[in-house]
Amino acid sequence: MTIPALMPTYARCEVEPVKGEGAYLIGKDGKRYLDFASGIAVNILGHSHPHLVETIQKQAATLMHVSNLYSVPAQWELAQRLVDLTFADTVFFTNSGVEAFECAAKTALAYQHVSGHPERTRIITFNNAFHGRSIAAISATGSEKLRVPFEPLPDWSDYAPFNDLEATKALITDKTAAIMVEPVQGEGGILPATPEFLQGLRALCDEHDLMLIFDEVQCGVARTGTLFAHEQYGVTPDIMAVAKGIGGGFPLGACLASEKAAVGMTVGTHGSTYGGNPLGMAAGMAVLDVVAEPDFLANVKRLGERLVHAVEQMIPNHDDLFTGIRGKGLMLGLQMTEATRPFVNFARQYGILTVAAGDNVVRLLPPLNIEEPHIEEAVSKLSEAATAYRKAKADGTLPG
Repeated sequence: MTIPALMPTYARCEVEPVKGEGAYLIGKDGKRYLDFASGIAVNILGHSHPHLVETIQKQAATLMHVSNLYSVPAQWELAQRLVDLTFADTVFFTNSGVEAFECAAKTALAYQHVSGHPERTRIITFNNAFHGRSIAAISATGSEKLRVPFEPLPDWSDYAPFNDLEATKALITDKTAAIMVEPVQGEGGILPATPEFLQGLRALCDEHDLMLIFDEVQCGVARTGTLFAHEQYGVTPDIMAVAKGIGGGFPLGACLASEKAAVGMTVGTHGSTYGGNPLGMAAGMAVLDVVAEPDFLANVKRLGERLVHAVEQMIPNHDDLFTGIRGKGLMLGLQMTEATRPFVNFARQYGILTVAAGDNVVRLLPPLNIEEPHIEEAVSKLSEAATAYRKAKADGTLPG
């Protein structure tokens, strides 16, 4: 056999994590890495957080899975907590972000159908968006690298340039059902929406009776310094997809909706075998115990500002590589003058883990409970890696 036992769909790096401690991952070889990737914005409480671990252990010893044939008390508890904390009136639990996206899209289409507009079947999305890797999700992005191997794809999305309100308005037709947007694009390069853009989308949806869907899978759950990023814009969606940080490392997602938006989501319209299992619900409650506190959220903002300031002080020493930093809270993007993946790969040997993104951006996504020494260590490692990277390029010794 020439194909490995593990399907080769990832370009996996050399790091083999076997243990995590707070903001650090420890590899099979014992090497410690400062984790400013956090499982791609998932491990928002770092690794082995005592409250999260204890909660999951206790629940695992009690009840893990029962299916949605039954009423699961923990689902009602977590759903009510999310309703109390957000715009939403109702919640559907999933296992991942792409499942939350699917539920959000179905909710919008079902709304139009039961409202007497079955012809409204198209959703406006945005260039450089990322909503997941299902067939429907890659149909909702204009990214060629995601789309090409699977074309022809279902034709149900229209794409507008991000932050371009007039272009979005021009795409609205009598077949438009909804507009779906990330308040802060993650995979696309840590690009925040402008206030005028999000506010304008809300006005367009109100004018045309469209559903406004926010994808906060990456930017939600305290990552930007508010529980959800859209709170900083004063704009309320009709439907919202969340995942990643909500489980703190346990697979968990959710689709949140207003009562109006969810009018079409009746018995039999959607389902999930594993979604809303007691173990996931316990993890979600434990995460909210920590991150929904005002002091915690304020500290995320403070640490984000501190990290931005520290990186801005570093950039002039490496202005041939770095040009600036952007984002919100602890969802930050370090802009490079060249493709980022080689630098991200190179920097690992200096003990720091980051994530590449579009628009030549290195994502800095640390756990939200880091402390100032972690920021100092991160910037020191980035600077050391940048110096060595420049030398390796000049010497022609940069790994291929």
